[in-house]
Amino acid sequence: MKELEYPFDAQYLLTHRRQIRKALKAQGTAFVDKRVAILGGSTTAAIGWMMELFLLNQGIRPEFYESGYNRYYEEGAFPNAGLEEFRPDIIYIHTTNRNISRYPQINDSPEAVDRMLSEEFGKLEKVWGNLKDTYRCPVIQNNFELPFYRLLGNKDASDIHGAVNFLTRLNLKLYGYAQAHEGFYICDLNYISADYGLKEWSDPFYWYMYKYAVNVDAVPFLASNVSNIIKSVFGKNKKGFVVDLDNTLWGGVVGDDGVENIKIGSEEAGGQAYLEFQGYLKAHKQLGAVLNVASKNDRGNALAGLVHPDSRLHPDDFVEIKANWEPKDRNFEEIARSLNVLPDSLVFVDDNPAERHIIEGRQWGVSAPDIGEPHHFIQNIDRNGYFEVTTVSSEDQNRNEMYKKDAERRKHQSGFADYGEYLKSLGMEAAIGPFEPVYMARIAQLTNKTNQFNLTTKRHTQAEIEAIAGDPSFITLCGRLKDRFGDNGVVSVIIGRVTGTECHIDLWLMSCRVLKRDMECAMMDELVRRCRERGLQKIYGYYLPTGKNGMVREFYKQQGFKMEAVGQEGSIWSYGLAEPWETKNKYIKVEEA
Repeated sequence: MKELEYPFDAQYLLTHRRQIRKALKAQGTAFVDKRVAILGGSTTAAIGWMMELFLLNQGIRPEFYESGYNRYYEEGAFPNAGLEEFRPDIIYIHTTNRNISRYPQINDSPEAVDRMLSEEFGKLEKVWGNLKDTYRCPVIQNNFELPFYRLLGNKDASDIHGAVNFLTRLNLKLYGYAQAHEGFYICDLNYISADYGLKEWSDPFYWYMYKYAVNVDAVPFLASNVSNIIKSVFGKNKKGFVVDLDNTLWGGVVGDDGVENIKIGSEEAGGQAYLEFQGYLKAHKQLGAVLNVASKNDRGNALAGLVHPDSRLHPDDFVEIKANWEPKDRNFEEIARSLNVLPDSLVFVDDNPAERHIIEGRQWGVSAPDIGEPHHFIQNIDRNGYFEVTTVSSEDQNRNEMYKKDAERRKHQSGFADYGEYLKSLGMEAAIGPFEPVYMARIAQLTNKTNQFNLTTKRHTQAEIEAIAGDPSFITLCGRLKDRFGDNGVVSVIIGRVTGTECHIDLWLMSCRVLKRDMECAMMDELVRRCRERGLQKIYGYYLPTGKNGMVREFYKQQGFKMEAVGQEGSIWSYGLAEPWETKNKYIKVEEA
């Protein structure tokens, strides 16, 4: 929804939240339901209201639990029947510098200040430890914003007695904890408050009147940031950019002005803005965001602009370059099909508001932000948190190359009349085995991101994946696939829950990049083998339909399973392990991981 894209009108969101909420729920999106607990050190009602809007807009339908006023410590550090009954999927701890018990006094010794720092950190650490042990779900913790006054003036930052110094040191302890603990994330309140303007953010009026530690007008900006972390944890990040060229990656129209006259480089202010923006986009490749072009241009002119000596982006930085005179929405859809991703997983970047409007009108969920003037491009895209980082896997860092290899495979395929001969020519090799620690982050990422080849669309955090991997009542399989063009990484995941002599497939998914290459058959063969090794008698498979996974409706039938039941909520299939099993995989050489 456009109203929830940065730069948004915070007052409008606060005033019209009920109407916006109603409109979001009426859009027919296939929401993922999540239980979100907010443990607050101050009043948090408006924070929950705003988080709901942003999460709904990101495809997550939240149910909230809110602690009592300033009860974050009591409800987080000790047994809490209400929170245990709620069974949170994620917990957000909203503390601020108002929750610091004691600041250093000017006559305190360094040792006393260190003890004070350890006490403040220890209090939070106790909360985190109890939450992790009890609820085994991700935790988001605010760091601390700077104080709204400095008793020591500028020396407040460097003197151990200054509140600025004390909060900075405490924040560093939080960061160390985050680096050492999976599933623990920092909401950077310090940055958000500075970005908003600390003077306005910490306006004491709202604390004295309502016990809000944050200016109520700033709450949407905080809620947007927390929601970005949550949607990233649950796999709702975008996957890539589709960008325009003229007046987007450079100033001017390359076909009219000539490549020598476009604005790009450090010689003038306008050129610097485009140059920095190109660098910003290029840096996203390291996060796994794929870069593509959709431009109304002659291809020769487009490529000439991208090989300009001052350009930071070059043709080989992009997976798809659609430079022609076709409508951009058609090119956008073709890029999504070529990448084998859903259109709503791509961000459209274009200086032309009419083109943005057409793209958004054609595809619900596609983000086409108002990027403003060139010197604001980065700010307006970045504040939307499309690619909020919670984990970065090796597959993320190599994703652009993987998609390029897919393009090479498609080109290679065009030379074969027989699809089987094409698959044979790929020389595919798979390693299939139980979940391993080195792959846990990637497995959790796949369970939250994969939508099309996903039989049940159940979502799991990394902590849940690790718990399942260590539980003998589950059969777990993850599969890596490589071929003559390169390594696709971990592309398929199965979780089978063993009950008596039965295996119930709770989760089966596969990356769309390897569809129809026999990997699903290789995984099924391995699952059957392992079930037989354990003396099981039957496998049950479940298909739960969503708006995005219709392609696997008949999957179990194709694998030789019998339908047990069918209804609006999905279908149940079974295979008796006493029956002979004909190996399904014909083209992949499989080794045990």
